[in-house]
Amino acid sequence: MMPALGKYAGVVLGAYGLSLALIVVLILATLWRGAKTRQALREVEDRQGKTHG
Repeated sequence: MMPALGKYAGVVLGAYGLSLALIVVLILATLWRGAKTRQALREVEDRQGKTHG
């Protein structure tokens, strides 16, 4: 069910591909930073003698 894009097919599909790639990069960066933040919080809590959860 691909619409007929004619001579613009490459540009349109490239834009879709780039947009998808950027979304994936943003999701991965968010997950990576979240893991780093959780680890830093655990370290602070360990220094203060608090339990996790």
